[in-house]
Amino acid sequence: METIRNRRILSGIQPSGALHIGNYFGAIRQHIALQEQNECYYFVANYHALTSITQKERLEEYSFMVAVDYLALGLDPQKATLFLQSDVPEVTELAWILSTRTPMGLLERAHSYKDKLARGLSPNHGLFAYPVLMAADILIYDSELVPVGKDQKQHLEMTRDIALKFNNTYGETLTLPEELILPEMAVVPGIDGQKMSKSYDNTIEMFSDYQNLKARVMSIVTDSTPLEVPKDPDKSTIYQLYKLFSSPEEASEMREKFLAGGYGYGHAKKALLEKIWTYFEPHRQRLEELLQNRDFVLDVLRKGARTARAKAASVMSRVREACGILRA
Repeated sequence: METIRNRRILSGIQPSGALHIGNYFGAIRQHIALQEQNECYYFVANYHALTSITQKERLEEYSFMVAVDYLALGLDPQKATLFLQSDVPEVTELAWILSTRTPMGLLERAHSYKDKLARGLSPNHGLFAYPVLMAADILIYDSELVPVGKDQKQHLEMTRDIALKFNNTYGETLTLPEELILPEMAVVPGIDGQKMSKSYDNTIEMFSDYQNLKARVMSIVTDSTPLEVPKDPDKSTIYQLYKLFSSPEEASEMREKFLAGGYGYGHAKKALLEKIWTYFEPHRQRLEELLQNRDFVLDVLRKGARTARAKAASVMSRVREACGILRA
């Protein structure tokens, strides 16, 4: 990984369901690595999740489990700040203030809004104004770097545009964040070959039990090439996933088997299954420990919220003063 030091880094993840290996290789692994030499703020974006989740119990469970998963995967609360978005109410105050400076045309051009409508979600103000709340999430901590995938660059560009609109009106008040695009931020294919996403129901969960994991891996879509015929590994979702979990030597060995023929997709799926299961074994053990200690997880979130709110309060003080919000 590119060496990043002494920067304030911000990222959030929506609690929209069980986390999967696309979340891990696409973001979480990098987040955990960055905590070693930076000031990192990672939040569970439960306000954002309200645009798609209306069941109270599901939102509570998913939000808690995102925190558990991050801790199980190696996030250290002594090195990084982990908190719930909803525990920093200043973020919604800033979102409203930013919305008064956000052009309608900017929101109408948002790819994520168009994509969600195309998938059949009912249009509502939350979906439409999503980029403003996201901008508040980033700007309220004076974030310097925001890890994004190449397909998420527009999100940060819109945040910078909104901050510039505010600064042009009220003076240099908000810090303009920069994107952090790392080579390791992989676009992980799902079982159908498309980008792994809960929206497409094509995910492989990190912490499912063995039988469910096996069912998902064995359902990876393949072509009808006979066992004895050579196969192109670069067109195989199985091989692309296997490379994420294996050493270069192991990946090379599977590649040679594909090219030689006599190696079926079933063989490759079994090898992938064992790699995934073994890779997450120590994290599964930590997960079980955390689930037996709910109070510890909630305490981590409370302490994280106190740290986040202290920073948010200082930024909001600048914002209120800049735009003339009178405090009695």
